Amino acid sequence: MLVVIWLAAILSGVVHVLIFCMESLWWTTPKVRARFRQAPEQAQATKLFAFNQGFYNLFLAIGTFAGLGLMLMGQPGAGLTLVIWNCLFMVGAALVLAASAPRMWRGALIQGAAPLLFLLLNMIYRVT
Repeated sequence: MLVVIWLAAILSGVVHVLIFCMESLWWTTPKVRARFRQAPEQAQATKLFAFNQGFYNLFLAIGTFAGLGLMLMGQPGAGLTLVIWNCLFMVGAALVLAASAPRMWRGALIQGAAPLLFLLLNMIYRVT
């Protein structure tokens, strides 16, 4: 079960790195515009906001990976706290997305499923 818990945390970070790329690097590309339901004019107008939002997602991923790294280096308390904190933020952001833009439910599910799985499994199995 420990492997599944770690994979959920790693997947959480990877998804948020991909979200960073979409929002901060690829925002005005046709595929990303379509995924976020943005017309070219809308994407251009919101480019700066998306760029900033992308970095929030990158920092969540970095925090998650840093926590896992701390756990590997023999600091399980600090590491687990950091992973839990970042996964809570990821789930919170997914809930806000689902509540504020119900048409984006799929994105909210992608954003929140892995961190929620990590949190639930961690509660059940108490990883330290």
